[in-house]
Amino acid sequence: MKIKHSARWLSQTLVLATLIAGSLLTGSSGALADSSYGTESISYSGVNYPPTADKPQSKLWWNDGSWWADMWTSGSGWHIYRLDRSAQAWVDTGVLNDSRNSTLADTLWDGEHLYIASHVVAKSVSKSNQQAKLYRYSYANGTYTLDNGFPTTINNNSSETMTIDKDTTGAIWATWTQVGGNASAGFTNTVYVNNSLPGGTNWATPFVLPVSNPNPAADDISAVVAFGQNKIGVMWSDQLTGSMWWATRTDGTAPASASSWKVQPAIQGNKQADDHMNLKTLQADNSGRVYASVKTSLNEISGDPALPQLQLLVFKPGTGSFSVSTISTLGDCVSRPQIVLDTQNNLVHAFQTAPSTSVSGCAFSGVAGSIYEKTASMDDPVFVSGRGTPIIQDDESDNINNVTTTKQSVNSTTGLVVLASDDVTKRYWFADRSLDAVTPPPVAAFTATPTSGTAPLDVSFTDTSTGTPTSWSWTFGDGGTSTVQNPSHSYAAAGIFTATLTATNSSGSTSATSTITVSPAPPAAGVSVVGSTTATAGTASATVAMAAPAGTAAGDVLVAAITADFNPTMASVPAGWVPMVNALSINSGPSSGARAFAYYYVVGAADPLSYTWTLSTAVKWGAGITSYRGVSNTAPLDGPVVTAVDASYTATSITAPSITTATDGAMLIGGVACDCASPVVSAPSGWTERWETTAGQVAELADRPQATAGASGTATWTLSAARAVAAWRTALKPAS
Repeated sequence: MKIKHSARWLSQTLVLATLIAGSLLTGSSGALADSSYGTESISYSGVNYPPTADKPQSKLWWNDGSWWADMWTSGSGWHIYRLDRSAQAWVDTGVLNDSRNSTLADTLWDGEHLYIASHVVAKSVSKSNQQAKLYRYSYANGTYTLDNGFPTTINNNSSETMTIDKDTTGAIWATWTQVGGNASAGFTNTVYVNNSLPGGTNWATPFVLPVSNPNPAADDISAVVAFGQNKIGVMWSDQLTGSMWWATRTDGTAPASASSWKVQPAIQGNKQADDHMNLKTLQADNSGRVYASVKTSLNEISGDPALPQLQLLVFKPGTGSFSVSTISTLGDCVSRPQIVLDTQNNLVHAFQTAPSTSVSGCAFSGVAGSIYEKTASMDDPVFVSGRGTPIIQDDESDNINNVTTTKQSVNSTTGLVVLASDDVTKRYWFADRSLDAVTPPPVAAFTATPTSGTAPLDVSFTDTSTGTPTSWSWTFGDGGTSTVQNPSHSYAAAGIFTATLTATNSSGSTSATSTITVSPAPPAAGVSVVGSTTATAGTASATVAMAAPAGTAAGDVLVAAITADFNPTMASVPAGWVPMVNALSINSGPSSGARAFAYYYVVGAADPLSYTWTLSTAVKWGAGITSYRGVSNTAPLDGPVVTAVDASYTATSITAPSITTATDGAMLIGGVACDCASPVVSAPSGWTERWETTAGQVAELADRPQATAGASGTATWTLSAARAVAAWRTALKPAS
């Protein structure tokens, strides 16, 4: 026996440069000599097929502190072996299950019994009188004993492969595909299922999976898995439709009834399917996720090395859908995937066949060579590029293939063992290593108190990350940063800010965010908005009538703005209304342009419910009123009225000059008049648009509190389309 690098599985970060994704499928080999990885084991002879085949099957299991395997013993048959880890050798227990050399098997350890489903292999047409048998063993004191009444018969036909699993009622489920026909008449293939009584004691009659189209291509296969505490799932490849199909049922429902099964494509598309798959699930995972490694046939239609060759499909019952991740690409030249779930470190371990490490390409996808490993997070499975880390490789023979492992999840107690075979030298090879508990990256989280308020806003941030972070990096969204665990930060200006925490430890980092909303400081004297109303005339009218905003009371100050088409003057104004902008021209004339008007009014104790202006001529118009409370009734304006006009019909923005307010807490107000009939206006940054009219002519009003008296700065309105436009602005003086 040769032990070669059995104790050192290289880190994926140290993969040879020759393994990078993008290698062309040329079959060229480099100048580097191969190293050996893994451990050479027992030889075999007299068995018809590679003894670690077939793709969806599992030959290993963990029990009572040891790894066990169903392995071929030359001159006898299939025996149960135990791995002596100290000697790095597989030890024959002498327990024979099936002596037929034309069989392969799938194994299942359920914590109480060992189940071995042994079927006669058919690589073409299935043949009758070729029994698939279920062996069940009890275990005690290091010994497996075949239970009375076993083996039982699963079916009476040979098949390319067969897998089993156990549901929550104790029934064993098996699936396989059965090929009929001949070369001249054509071949057919059908997905079959069968189920036993609890414990596998007796089997029902095999039945065709009762879904719409269980008839894939002749070389397609199926696999079964128990998941989600009470579900059975069957996946099969269908190269005819480019699909991997997924059918599920709930334990306790009628097994052969179509109403018990729900079917959907796990993935579908041109050449998205091939007859390679391996399913795994977490029985302790209440969410019921199922992981499937599958192969595409994209290499048959493309030489693009970046296209996916092996993919990981993850079924999430919460959404009822599959996510898809690339394990390896066409350029990696990989085949025959297997996966194992590492629950302690939350990792998916993917294993695959690819050419030896000295070979940068391959003659075809599926060529034997070496076994490689790649890992990714179970929650976000993103695999690094390339073939991965070589774990089994013979420096004297590049013919290792058909990796197999366990249905069970693994952890630091079990370690991880995979088995493969070299069907040229007729040798088993295996890799065995410990799985140290890896500290995962922290999961960043924090609380912010408060998350909203007026400027200046003081916010306390408290780190609630899990996973033992060792450093913290904060950005507060306004340019501020911190590296303390629980910082405080003051937001000086109004705005919506994204605070981000990045929590880091030796394994990596994750980030979390929270939105902080800071409102402008309220005006010192409390100017506030009561409400607004608008009115329009889409056809010519000389009467501009508008209702007072709901809730308006005596002492409120109303601000009205009117945009009238062409060039009318204001023939009459409601009593008490004071003009601020009077017939401001926007290229106005008898048949073109528009004019802008703006007024304010102090509401009396017995005011009417509406107000009417009269234009000198009937035209289209748009108008609105906003009611403000807390405004000085004796001198409502706290600054000058300024205007700006762009009559070019090419304006996409307009800027009104700065004004200087005299009183703290003034309310800046302003508006736009547009020679247009559809809304195109956006208020200046930091302003609140109260209304904008449609149909007749566009008028608009916006405002912004100014906490401190002084220069306001300019105000720029933007337009979604080029227009001729005017703007005006002033300020309302607070009452006290």
